[in-house]
Amino acid sequence: MSPADEPMKRASNRLLDEKSPYLLQHAHNPVNWYPWGDEAFQKAKKEDKPIFLSIGYSTCHWCHVMAHESFEDDEVAELLNQYFIAIKVDREERPDVDKIYMFVCQSLTGHGGWPLSIFMTPERKPFFAGTYFPKSRRSGMPGFVDILEQIAAMWQEDRPSILKSSEAITAAIQPGPGPDASVDAVRQETLKKGYTQLARRFDPTWGGFSAAPKFPTPHHFTFLLRWYKRSGNSTGLDMVEKTLTAMRMGGIFDQIGFGFHRYSVDEKWLVPHFEKMLYDQALLAMAYTEAYQVTGKSEFARVAREIFSYVLRDMTSHDGGFYSAEDADSEGKEGLFYLWTPREIRQHLGKDLGGLFCRFYDITEAGNFEEGRSIPHMPVPSQAFAAKEGMDLASLERLLSDARDRLFGVRKKRIPPLKDDKILTSWNGLMIAALAKGNQVLGDQTYGDAARRAAEFILKNLKAADGSLLRRYRQGDVAVPGFLDDYAFLVWGLIELYEATFDVSFLEQALALNETMLDMFWDKQGGGLYFTGKGNEPLIAQSKEIYDGALPSGNSVAASNFLRLARLTGNIDLEKRAERLIRAFASQVVDQPMAYTQLLAALDFMIGPSQEIVVAGDLSLETTQAMLGVIRRKFLPNTVLLVRPQGAEGKRLSSLSPFVEAMVPLDHGPTVYICKGHACQAPIKDAAQLESALH
Repeated sequence: MSPADEPMKRASNRLLDEKSPYLLQHAHNPVNWYPWGDEAFQKAKKEDKPIFLSIGYSTCHWCHVMAHESFEDDEVAELLNQYFIAIKVDREERPDVDKIYMFVCQSLTGHGGWPLSIFMTPERKPFFAGTYFPKSRRSGMPGFVDILEQIAAMWQEDRPSILKSSEAITAAIQPGPGPDASVDAVRQETLKKGYTQLARRFDPTWGGFSAAPKFPTPHHFTFLLRWYKRSGNSTGLDMVEKTLTAMRMGGIFDQIGFGFHRYSVDEKWLVPHFEKMLYDQALLAMAYTEAYQVTGKSEFARVAREIFSYVLRDMTSHDGGFYSAEDADSEGKEGLFYLWTPREIRQHLGKDLGGLFCRFYDITEAGNFEEGRSIPHMPVPSQAFAAKEGMDLASLERLLSDARDRLFGVRKKRIPPLKDDKILTSWNGLMIAALAKGNQVLGDQTYGDAARRAAEFILKNLKAADGSLLRRYRQGDVAVPGFLDDYAFLVWGLIELYEATFDVSFLEQALALNETMLDMFWDKQGGGLYFTGKGNEPLIAQSKEIYDGALPSGNSVAASNFLRLARLTGNIDLEKRAERLIRAFASQVVDQPMAYTQLLAALDFMIGPSQEIVVAGDLSLETTQAMLGVIRRKFLPNTVLLVRPQGAEGKRLSSLSPFVEAMVPLDHGPTVYICKGHACQAPIKDAAQLESALH
């Protein structure tokens, strides 16, 4: 008998005679389910057992998760069958039953959704309610097995208390013993402490979180955006906006050719170390893209586009992979390629336009760098400058754009800095993630196409036959077994690329590489991932890193990947991995959380609330794209997004994410299914309704 036939050899339960697709999905569970009806209640009275009532519907993601995790599990089934009468209800078939017990759940817990889990007396009076419970205690949620054991014991040993509660529906009825309050407080407090530490180090004059030298550290910004969304504290958002704006105006940004230099040697973001790194472009592009989502300010979107323009123009191989870096020096002098004098500017732009350009970008006779040369930067915002010059802003921007284009042509004739044209798997993973996110948010298909080409290049050239990764490619030569970052960062890129293109192959590749990574790097004793693993050269020590410096750590990125893949597929084991990983580094992170802001973003996801969104429909339809547009315009960091197509691709996706199988378009139009905080909401068929649901 094949594994697919395994459920059929179980004795069917009473749901087998039902017509509801949802009930039939549970007809071969080892749980001895009853449909709602007198038979179940009479049996409960006769056997003196409490009732466990489970309410859901066929396209409910977390219903399927709980079914697979608990209702298909023999240990859970044994407890339910021995101590309870189990009743399954389709909310679409019996909305009356659903409404009553949903109200109870919302009253007792402050929230609701499906699956709805109710414990009640044989007289149908509830005394305990909740939605999704994991089989075992996880992420602060009580475990379903623990709940069953405790309620069974209370039914035998403290019946009067249960009956009193069921009669009164009092506040004493809580959904399980509840999560450990101290654990939740520490986790929430860790996020707050990270924000507080950053706020204390923030430079209110120039932005950033240190004195000179100043590094961008983009994951500080993406964490603060999440903290702002969680807390509503606008100070965190103000810090992000101040810093991102100051950096774009500063010399750390290449005002002529775009892209960011490595860091600023001064506190004003004026004088950079002129090296340009691929990973900085990727991480900063993501930060500016998310800042645009949060604020709606077009200037942040423009900066992201400028970064992408630089990367696609100067850092992309003809095969699609991304080069690593550009040097700081040319002709033996640091920054010479990027520096100007007023004479050069006037020579190429003329007196009037050249004078305007020099005034705007602070190019002076004295210079702001060595040997009387100037680094172009913006001492004042363009709007204030236009007002001072008596110009309208649009005219100023047109003149400056034309001047930059002309000077860029002049600069191309200079001897350029050395380009490091090796292609690294890890850094390419970051750039793939950034471009895919840019495609999603900014709506430019060019970015999605570039991300796809890069991913296909890496998977073709840097993935071995056994599924492992290699780290480096240059001029056709591939070398060095991959490290943790190569796997974690590429998986990140593939997840973003799936959510940009909805090409199932990218989700398949992400899952396969994630599994290989776990096999090669996971610390089975202490949890977390080593930087080196199977296939890497053994050294005198094996490190396990969590610090999020210029690059986020592989562990931090992996934690986010685990959570997103868990929600994309319904694989709870990956969520457990994330929790164990974070637990492995807890003492370090709690002590100094601002040093681990990429991990704090994963912790923010794990604490929740989070949501899964499935769009069932044809991607070629304008109505489907309108639905996706509503979703992508919003800053929804703790969200995963799937598109469930029809036909073979839909079945292919269902093989990875079984919970989407029953999610189909309703009334011949695209339909959106939202599961939020482990509970699924009613399907949505209208863009305005979707806008409201996501608000």
